[in-house]
Amino acid sequence: MRKKIFSRFSIILFIIGLMMAVQYNTVNEPDSRDTRDVWAIRQELSVEKKRHSELLSEIGQLDNTLDKYEAASEESPEQALKETVEELRSLAGLTETTGPGFEVVIEPSPEAVAFGQTIEGISPDLLIRFLNSINSFNNLEMSIDGNRLVNTSAIRDINGKTTVNTKPVQTPPFTVKIVAGTMEDAEKLSNYLLSSPLLDDFYIDDLAVTVSEIKEDMVIEAYDGKISNQYLKDTGGE
Repeated sequence: MRKKIFSRFSIILFIIGLMMAVQYNTVNEPDSRDTRDVWAIRQELSVEKKRHSELLSEIGQLDNTLDKYEAASEESPEQALKETVEELRSLAGLTETTGPGFEVVIEPSPEAVAFGQTIEGISPDLLIRFLNSINSFNNLEMSIDGNRLVNTSAIRDINGKTTVNTKPVQTPPFTVKIVAGTMEDAEKLSNYLLSSPLLDDFYIDDLAVTVSEIKEDMVIEAYDGKISNQYLKDTGGE
């Protein structure tokens, strides 16, 4: 009898010990080990530093706008308000933009044309990947097939059609217009696109990408849609 009790007691102690060991390992070991090498970590750090720099730049622009508004409001409040509104409209993409930039023409590949293949419209995934690949460059203004991209723009598949701002993108060929902050920025982006491996993905979909020469006065259309202000409210009466 004592032997059975001792055996059961030993089994219970063994189970408790095993559970404690598992719990200890769970607490002290991370769920997944970071197996990235030094260069991958440095690259991620570089991206975070760039984001930090962009935030500081935006804060500086807002501070300058506030300083100009405060200085001008003492002399002419109405004029200061008009200038501020116009500047905000420009930042939101509601006005036409002119600057150094170029066009990217997306068209059927020569092989697809030669073999008489049916050209399908560009997929939303490929178009989004294209935009994500160039969003690492700062101060860009873009339009796709005449549709200006703003902060609220969305690229979706609606009834089998790729749309930008809910408007269908025509079957290639169509044009993407890009305006950069400076001529130097435009040249860097142009060279990046010409050497990008993403061009192979376009080729797989029977599409070819042509980057035009850089112009100093590339014009991008204004956003012609309605920007939602559902999260804003008038507090003038409070």
